[in-house]
Amino acid sequence: MALPTAVLAALRARARRWLQPPAPEGLDPRGYQPRLPLPEGFTKERILQAFYSVRYDGREYPELRGYADGDCERFLHTLELVPKGEGRLLEIGANPYFTTLLMRRFRPGYAIEATNYFGGEPGIAHQHVAYDGFDGTPDAFDVAYHSVNVETTPLPFDDASLDVVVFGEVLEHMTNHPWFAIAEIARVLKPGGTLVLTTPNVARLENIVALVEGRNLYDPFSKYGPYGRHNREYTRDELHRLLAHGGFEVEVSFTANVHEDHPASNVDWQALASAIARIPHRERDLGQYLFTRWRKVAAAKTLRPAWLYRSYAAEQLS
Repeated sequence: MALPTAVLAALRARARRWLQPPAPEGLDPRGYQPRLPLPEGFTKERILQAFYSVRYDGREYPELRGYADGDCERFLHTLELVPKGEGRLLEIGANPYFTTLLMRRFRPGYAIEATNYFGGEPGIAHQHVAYDGFDGTPDAFDVAYHSVNVETTPLPFDDASLDVVVFGEVLEHMTNHPWFAIAEIARVLKPGGTLVLTTPNVARLENIVALVEGRNLYDPFSKYGPYGRHNREYTRDELHRLLAHGGFEVEVSFTANVHEDHPASNVDWQALASAIARIPHRERDLGQYLFTRWRKVAAAKTLRPAWLYRSYAAEQLS
């Protein structure tokens, strides 16, 4: 009996991992990243079981199980970056609410606001979220989120009115004006306020290997349109330049892997390691994601950063 296509693909991928030697120790991003931060008394498996049970407006979405499996460690690293405290917190791009659930349970001092954007005009929309709870006690809550495209529409909050903004895995989806979103975040944060920003690392080891092997690193086109794909990913240096332009000072910055890299098939690891070793500290920038926390110390600049934009008049660029 013929095996299903999906099963064959999984077996081929596993065989490639067995046949291809792993990255040398000096190139393994997990050797340079923090240990996985787990809430006291909880395991990753317990967190995953809670994520698996999430329902929106009474419906289950089986495809989100794969998302939870692949990115659970990313959500936990993001939670660790959120300071323990109290105040008003905005999560931009909150759906599917995995990070929201973690913050509700393990950062209870914050009043959480949310934005999402699925198209349409700005306004208030609602979703009902239910899940089995991290400790097995069922929980449910209503989310009244602001429907707003953060690269074209001002955030619906007063100046200096928020204590924390969580901007997780959104920056890479911007199609035209990411600086608008950063400037808006700077506007609504209080002086000394905190920005937690995570985004894929375009200079990750996985992408280096892909280019060496002749594979493409760009995101496929999405049936959900331009915002359903990654339109521009950033290096760590670029992210630091962008946030400094926004009036932010870095507090925490590291790269990390949260799942297995796409398996290499034909790369000379020793030659690659030798080339990377010639660039100071490059081995610390090879993780899949950029995890950062920033403190607002100044007003954002008014003009677009010239290194990120082109074809604009000179007076529009800084």
